[in-house]
Amino acid sequence: MEDGTDGRATDDPVVAAIRAVLRDAVSTLLASDARREALAEYVPARNALFIRREPVLRRIGSVWRLGVFLVDAEGVLRATGLLVRATPPGRPQYQSQSAEERRALRAAAQRGRFRNGETVNFGAAVIDLDPAALAASDGPLFVRDGRALVRWSPAAGDTGARAFADYVGERVDLLAHPPEGA
Repeated sequence: MEDGTDGRATDDPVVAAIRAVLRDAVSTLLASDARREALAEYVPARNALFIRREPVLRRIGSVWRLGVFLVDAEGVLRATGLLVRATPPGRPQYQSQSAEERRALRAAAQRGRFRNGETVNFGAAVIDLDPAALAASDGPLFVRDGRALVRWSPAAGDTGARAFADYVGERVDLLAHPPEGA
């Protein structure tokens, strides 16, 4: 049975339902011209022909943020990874290791030529929509008893999970129709 997304066949009704929810989400987000965020990959420092290349966040696309998920226009679903706002990195303050890491990431975003203030997502792993992988998943999307569910927090476990279709529908609605003043 063709699922219509990428030409792969699937006999699993839960995976087909997930793909249908993603198709509907993308359609709604495109029609509403919802705000997208940058998707990048982190390229670590390296030497090329005896020239030191500093780390950079390299743009690889754009995504919509749906809570614990990122989805692109092709319906590829990712777990939310890390993000940084592209702002001038400032000078080293040596206040804390985490502050210096954030400063270095802002500098990497600047080298990647992101607009000032732009939100840049990176380290966002693609979620495998294989039935066995979803059944064994400890990530945000998992399947139990024939239902696609969402863990909104890694600490929440299975008990606080929400139905995938409801979760995505709510997030899409908020992004497609933001509250006044947002």
